[in-house]
Amino acid sequence: MQETKHATASALMGGYSPLAMIVIDPFTDQLLAANPAACELLCIEQLCTEQTGIEQGMPLAAPFSHRLSASLPLWVSFTDEALVQKTAWSDDLVILDMLRQPYRVEVYAQCIEDSEQLLLTLIDRNKAEQRRAKAELGRQHRQGEVGWQRVEQVFERIEKQNQLILGAAGEGIYGLDAEGKTTFVNPAAERILGWSTDDMVGHDAHLMFHHTHADGSHFPVQQCPIHASFSDGQVHHVDNEVFWHKNGEAIPVEYTSTPIFEMGRLVGAVVLFRDIRERKRAEQQLRDALAEVETLKQRLELENEYLQEEIKAELNHRDIVGNSPAVAKLIKQIEMVAPTSANVLISGESGTGKELIARAIHAGSSRSDRPLIRVNCAAIPRDLFESEFFGHVKGAFTGAVQDRPGRFELAHGGTLFLDEVGEIPLELQSKLLRVLQDQQFERVGDNRTREVDVRVIAATNRELRDMIEVGHFREDLYFRLNVFPIDSVPLRKRIEDVPLLARHFLHRACLKFNKPGVRIPPAQLEILQRYPWPGNIRELENVIERQVIVTQDRRLVFDDLLLGEPPRSLSRTSNEPTAGRDLGQHHETTLLTEHALSQRQRESTLAALSQAGGKVSGAGGAAELLGIKPTTLASRLTKWGIEPREFRKSKPCG
Repeated sequence: MQETKHATASALMGGYSPLAMIVIDPFTDQLLAANPAACELLCIEQLCTEQTGIEQGMPLAAPFSHRLSASLPLWVSFTDEALVQKTAWSDDLVILDMLRQPYRVEVYAQCIEDSEQLLLTLIDRNKAEQRRAKAELGRQHRQGEVGWQRVEQVFERIEKQNQLILGAAGEGIYGLDAEGKTTFVNPAAERILGWSTDDMVGHDAHLMFHHTHADGSHFPVQQCPIHASFSDGQVHHVDNEVFWHKNGEAIPVEYTSTPIFEMGRLVGAVVLFRDIRERKRAEQQLRDALAEVETLKQRLELENEYLQEEIKAELNHRDIVGNSPAVAKLIKQIEMVAPTSANVLISGESGTGKELIARAIHAGSSRSDRPLIRVNCAAIPRDLFESEFFGHVKGAFTGAVQDRPGRFELAHGGTLFLDEVGEIPLELQSKLLRVLQDQQFERVGDNRTREVDVRVIAATNRELRDMIEVGHFREDLYFRLNVFPIDSVPLRKRIEDVPLLARHFLHRACLKFNKPGVRIPPAQLEILQRYPWPGNIRELENVIERQVIVTQDRRLVFDDLLLGEPPRSLSRTSNEPTAGRDLGQHHETTLLTEHALSQRQRESTLAALSQAGGKVSGAGGAAELLGIKPTTLASRLTKWGIEPREFRKSKPCG
């Protein structure tokens, strides 16, 4: 061991030599000694003594080959040559210092006598080339051509400016050799990628941070535009790829890869890249804003569509007409509940104006500046209820080609009118209950919970309590809807309002059909009051409109309305004789309720159809048997839902 140390000291005598000299054991791959010049070159001055130039604490822990980067194969052949030939020389090696900065060096090797160690003399090629340039400039200066000092200052200034530019650049910049190994990295690239210069220099950049596409799929190096610059010598620009941060985060980037030529030979590339995360975020925000605008546009279009439907529907009237006690009570109830946010359940027969009541409540509320969205639950196919109520996203089911808001979303801030609420399927009632309780829902096919502010007014012509009894309607939903119940009184229970309603509908019909001056004689108003109106206000409006259309003398006649029905007397008692006598006998007048009167008329019609074998008009037809016009009979059959063909088999033969 002592002999080895003496050999080393002897080999490094003249410790102040300007040439960097080191002793290497190629078999143990260790750096054994280094003179001050070598310590300075390799940034290991702290390991050397200034007096003798002999290192302390050698050998270094790390193998010497770790300082050779991509030059390791050349180093192996170089040391083999030195051990066999006793001397060797090379200018192809690249050595990394302790800070992993690369140095291109000329190396002269000499085998130390009686050992397998090598004494290496290292010359920094860059500095050597500068010295040669200085010498050449000196010769030129002596020949009167240029001033070498001035040229050296120019070169140093240019190099310093280049370093300042690289350091100040906001874009990431790194260099690659022809093998794809990183040769330099600027501070911006370190900041963006999270890798330090020590991490990157000498390593394959593609494997380090460009190995995978944004979707997680493998990115073969053969397909990399950056590496393509090494083969085709072309500039490649890509504006939508990702580099991978040291912490595993994908960083959206755009980059330009520019090939580098030296003496006509392709030696590498410089890559300039830019972090475009902020741009991507801005683009996404813009897309989100455009999507929100599109959603609002669709919502406004649908609201407009619903409003147009309401206009076309030509509602019965805008005000509640009548002065009966039932109407007075109804108006008082509307005035009480309208200013509140309470849910309302309107019950009553078909045709009694339940929707009109709902609109009056909405008009008197603080939500009147927002739309009232109507849903006819009886007209929605069973499998489309959820989509109609809550909307759907694109692709939620076959035919869902785009996102579509539901009725609850359209009614946000306003009122939702659920007409025929008893027709809602049982399986959807729980979801409806959740919206009423929490004001939250999800579109079909979506997992995003949306919040709404909706007041619900429901209407039904069915007895919901009976439906609860048989399990067709949820009791908790009933109580949630029935916060404030309102009964829509049938027309037969407010018969005193018939004249007012008749005149109101007459005025509307005259305007609608352009028939001014049509009137209803008082005697005909009495007929209207005697009729039981099973179709309620809707039937009254239809009768008025039909008579306005057919009248020829601007006087409406409703005599056919009571044909086939026994007369109803309001002034006689059961003990009073009738006006007619038969064989001198007195007949008592039978008092019938309006419902019984209507029922008897229906039974008489059914009997006539049966006798006529389903024939309505013509000789022997039901109309002739009843003594009424065929059109009148046809109207009644339509109103009662009676199909004459069902009576054809009952016609007697022969």
